[in-house]
Amino acid sequence: MILQCSHINKSFTTDVILNDISFHINDNEKVAIVGVNGSGKSTLIKIIMNELEADSGEVIIRKDISIGYLAQNQEYNSDKSIIEEMHNAKPEIKELARRLDSLAAQMENTEDARLEPLIKQYDQARHNFEQLGGYAYESEITGVLKGLGFTEEDFGQSVQSLSGGEKTRVALARMLLNNPQLIILDEPANHLDLNAIHWLEGYLANYKGAVLVVAHDRYFLDKIVTKVVELRQTRCSVFQGNYTEYSKKKQAVMEALMKQYLNQQAEIKHQEEVIAKLKSFNREKSIKRAESREKMLDKIERIDKPFEENTKMNLLFKPKIQSGNDVLSVKNLSKSYDNNLLFSDISFDIKRGEHVAIIGDNGTGKTTILKILMKMVQPGSYGQIKFGTNVQIAYYDQEHQVLHPEKTLFQEIQDTYPDMNNTQVRNVLAAFLFTNDDVFKQVKNLSGGERGRVSLAKLMLSDANFLLLDEPTNHLDIDSKEILEHAINNFEGTILYVSHDRYFINTTATRIINLTQKQIVSYPGNYDYYLEKKEDAEKAQLTAASILSKENVHERSGNKLDWQQQKEEQARQRKIENELKKAETEIEKLETRNSEIDLQLSDPANGTNIQLLQELSKEQETNTNRLEELMELWESLSDKL
Repeated sequence: MILQCSHINKSFTTDVILNDISFHINDNEKVAIVGVNGSGKSTLIKIIMNELEADSGEVIIRKDISIGYLAQNQEYNSDKSIIEEMHNAKPEIKELARRLDSLAAQMENTEDARLEPLIKQYDQARHNFEQLGGYAYESEITGVLKGLGFTEEDFGQSVQSLSGGEKTRVALARMLLNNPQLIILDEPANHLDLNAIHWLEGYLANYKGAVLVVAHDRYFLDKIVTKVVELRQTRCSVFQGNYTEYSKKKQAVMEALMKQYLNQQAEIKHQEEVIAKLKSFNREKSIKRAESREKMLDKIERIDKPFEENTKMNLLFKPKIQSGNDVLSVKNLSKSYDNNLLFSDISFDIKRGEHVAIIGDNGTGKTTILKILMKMVQPGSYGQIKFGTNVQIAYYDQEHQVLHPEKTLFQEIQDTYPDMNNTQVRNVLAAFLFTNDDVFKQVKNLSGGERGRVSLAKLMLSDANFLLLDEPTNHLDIDSKEILEHAINNFEGTILYVSHDRYFINTTATRIINLTQKQIVSYPGNYDYYLEKKEDAEKAQLTAASILSKENVHERSGNKLDWQQQKEEQARQRKIENELKKAETEIEKLETRNSEIDLQLSDPANGTNIQLLQELSKEQETNTNRLEELMELWESLSDKL
C-alpha cells in the first residue's frame, strides 16, 4: 500500500463536502475518483496533495514514494524551451552525458598504462547512464512530446510563449518523464485532442507505477483504471474494475438498496396497519400486543431512500414533424482563415435517422463546419450546402453564445418560447435541476455545467428533427452525460455533432467522419469500429514502410555512426586490445615455463626425485589447461577486434 485516506472529513461553512472518506491505493494500481459536479473530487485531491487541510482524518503516504501531480488548472512558467524543460526533468542523465563526453575526449589523447583507469571510469559512467535509461532518453522525450500533440518544430519554442493548455501539456510531459511511483491527475484530458488522449491512456495503462485520476472521460477510465472510488452525497464507495464494471456494479447495488428500502417500507406499513387494528379492538390484551409491536417498530433501523438528491435531468428530444430521407448534402466545401487552409473540397451526405460524429485534431475545422451549416460563418468561394425537405434545425453551441448573458434563466426560456406560461417555464427549468430562486439567476453568473443544462433545455423545447451539437458533453458530469446519451439514442430525428468524448461517441454514433489532413474519411459504425479500421490502415502503411526499409537497408548501413557512438566504439576497441595484450603476455609466460619444465623432466639428475617429478608434471598439466583457456579467449577477442 502506497497511499491511504482514512476517515477524511471536509466542510465549507455549513456545507459538508466530504464525510468519512476512506480508501487506499496499492503499488501499480490504477484508481479513478468519480462523482457528479460539486461532489468534492478536486477537493479530495487537494487534501491528498496537502494543498488543503481536512477538518479531520488523515492521509498516509509511504515515506519512500515519489509523487507526480497535475492540477486541473496547472500554472507552469519557464523561460526555457520545451526541449530544455524535458532535459531538465532528469538532470542526472544530463550530467552523466557530459561526463561521458569528457572521458571520451581524454581517452582519445591518452595511451598505454594511463588509458586503463580512464576506460574503467568510462565503463562505470556508461553503466550508470544505461541504468538511468540515458541512451533511450532522447527518443523517450520525443515520444512523450509527440504523443501529447507537439511536433518537432515546437520543441524549440519558449514555454512562456505557449497557451495555457500547451503549458499544461508541457507540465504533463515533464512529469511523465520523471517516472514517479504515484501519478495524480485532475482532469488530464481537458487540453488534449483525441490522438493525445489515446496515447496517454496507452502510456498510463502500461505504466510501472500507481495512478490516481479524476476524469469525466469514461472511455479513458475504461482503458486505464482497475478501481473506482465514487463520491456521492458526501460519502464514498469503492468498486473493483474499470468504469463499465463499476457502472454495472453500482446499478446492481442501487437496485438492491432500493429493494431493501421498499421491502422495509412495506413491512413498516404492514406493522402500522396491524397496530391500528389491534388498538381498534379496544381490549386489554390487544392493546398490550399493539404496544409491544410499536416498541419493536421503534427499534427498527430505518433505511434511507436511495437517490434522495435531485441530480438527474429529465431530457427527451421529440421532433414535431418528420424530415425527408435526405437531410443534408454537402459538396466541395472549403474554408480558410487568412493563409490557413482548414479543409478543402470536402463532400458528405446525411440521411434521416443517422447519428454522425465529426472527429479530428484540434484546429482542423470541426466546429467551423457546424457554424457554416448554421450560417454563422461564411464558407469558401465555392461549395454547395443543401438541406432536405421539412428539415428543422436546432443548434447546441459549446461556447453557449446563443445564450444571452444579461437574461435570467426564466427570461431565456420564456423569450425564446413566448407561448409557454410561467408554470410551464418553471417545470422545464425544474426538469433541468433549476428550482425556486435559481430560475432568476443571470446566465452570466452560471457555471459551465449550468449553462450546458440551459442550452439542453432550449434544445429539447425546439421540437427540431435535425440537431447540430458542438461538444455537448463539455462541463457535464457523468450522470448528465448518460442522460444525454439516453435522450439521443431515443431521438427519432437526425444528429450531426462534434465531440472529443469517445465513450459518448461510442454509445451514440452510427457513423463517424474523421476530418484529417484537410479531407474527410467516413467510417460506418461507432468509435470502436473506427479504431479497428484505422488500426488496419496503419498496419498496412507500416507493412509498406517495412518493405521500403528493407530495400534501402544496404544504403543506410553505409552511414557513419554519430560522434557519441564513435567514441564508445573506440573505447570498446581499446579495452579489447588491452585484454588481448594481457592474454598474449600470459600465454608467452606459460609456454616459456612449460619449456623449462620439459628440460627439468628430462634432466637425469632429477630422475630419482619422484616428488619433484610429480610436482613438475602437475604444474605443467595446470599450465596446459590454462593455455587452452587463454587460446580460446585470444581467439574470441581477435574476432571481436
